[in-house]
Amino acid sequence: MKSTEWSKRFLSSTRGQIVAMLRHANCTVNDLAAALHLTDNAVRSHLTSLERDGLVQQSGMRRGLRKPHYSYSLTPEAEQLFPKAYGALLNQVLVVLQHRLPPGEQESILREVGARLAEPYSLGPAHLGTAHAAPMDQPNLEPSLDARLQAGVQALGELGGLATVEMHDGHFFIRGDSCPLAAVTAEHPAVCLLAETFVAEIVGLSVQQRCNHQGAPQCCFEIMPSA
Repeated sequence: MKSTEWSKRFLSSTRGQIVAMLRHANCTVNDLAAALHLTDNAVRSHLTSLERDGLVQQSGMRRGLRKPHYSYSLTPEAEQLFPKAYGALLNQVLVVLQHRLPPGEQESILREVGARLAEPYSLGPAHLGTAHAAPMDQPNLEPSLDARLQAGVQALGELGGLATVEMHDGHFFIRGDSCPLAAVTAEHPAVCLLAETFVAEIVGLSVQQRCNHQGAPQCCFEIMPSA
């Protein structure tokens, strides 16, 4: 909710209007200045800030009367500012699964989705969660636990969950201040099994989700010690 409200406020600002225009078509400084009734210098100042924030990029040059003009476009990251139907869509998919399948089959599907989602983040043998014997003439290249934990943190971050690694009583936890599935966890807490499997596949160990579903959802995954 807070993210949606921030996006609405941003899109109503001058920089937000520039982003909205660039979503429709690439524009030069002159194009933006004329449409927004701003000076060229004012537009350049806004574009510099948007470039620094990773939302806008130079995308080419357009021939002018006296000199060429740079044209600007949005970066892929800028699309995250615009409302999406993902939450509502996923919620309805989960509702249909609940109505059509018994709990065991629902869990199996969620875990399979989590495993498939983790595939691009594989670090090698550890991704499989089993010990692999290296050939006699090659060293064991299995990534360290620290590397796997950091890979899990990074993967959650790319999905939209800000996470860190913590240690309590000898156990490691990947704990997030936000949840990439926050749009549906309140009504469908079982979807955390998807995230649990996602993290387990990446770190190569058993994982137990201990997420907080009260208020603003927060991820928490305990990394269970290997047998």
